[in-house]
Amino acid sequence: MKEKITLYGFNNLTKSLSFNIYDVCYAKTQREQKDYIAYIDSQYNSERLTNILTNVTDMIGATVLNISSQDYEPQGSSVTILIAEESMVPAGDTTVAHLDKSHITVHTYPEYHPETCLATFRVDIDVATCGEITPLSTLDYLIGSFDSDIITMDYRVRGFTRDMSGKKLFMDHNITSIQNYIKQETLQRYDAVDINVHDSNIFHTKMLIKEIDLQNYLFNSDVYELPPKTRLEITDNLRREMIEIFSGRNIF
Repeated sequence: MKEKITLYGFNNLTKSLSFNIYDVCYAKTQREQKDYIAYIDSQYNSERLTNILTNVTDMIGATVLNISSQDYEPQGSSVTILIAEESMVPAGDTTVAHLDKSHITVHTYPEYHPETCLATFRVDIDVATCGEITPLSTLDYLIGSFDSDIITMDYRVRGFTRDMSGKKLFMDHNITSIQNYIKQETLQRYDAVDINVHDSNIFHTKMLIKEIDLQNYLFNSDVYELPPKTRLEITDNLRREMIEIFSGRNIF
């Protein structure tokens, strides 16, 4: 917001961002598929995910209150951070109170397809804030923190606050699309679609990577070791997998 709104009391609007990414890879043998899952699991363990989420907390100007993290067997990790706005409100001579409590969570889901030799790494991040903080400014950072082939984002503002005259405010910042908060150089790499319900302050955007550089999708393989027909078949399987995830239904 360029100008702050003078409110009666404090801003109790709740803003929720759900950010889901999918990274697809080709591993030609069952052994390589398991090795890929193990590699992803080590690269995106709870320690690294905690660092990503604490950076998100800093970017939105919030304060970490508590961190809970867990790695799972055989794979996957989760991190939950309880956050609050930077500012505190005095309550008496010696006491301060948090008027808003929010949270950030992340969960990872590595898995592979037994027939197509495709492995998929999914990450779900949810940011719920209360007050003036909005998590939309972190989208470019989140997209860049993971190898994002498919991205789905949902943003919703709930509740209301009041200005000094008592008028209800159901939104405290301008937004017509989640894409407005993503850099153009990032958007140019993806096909993006919006489904928005403006009257309900619900915004949905999904993005699909445009170009497939096959070498970037091969695990422990070199593209030049593969015959042209195999390259085409793998690329076709990758694109089909991405389209189905992007569409949210079985197509092929």
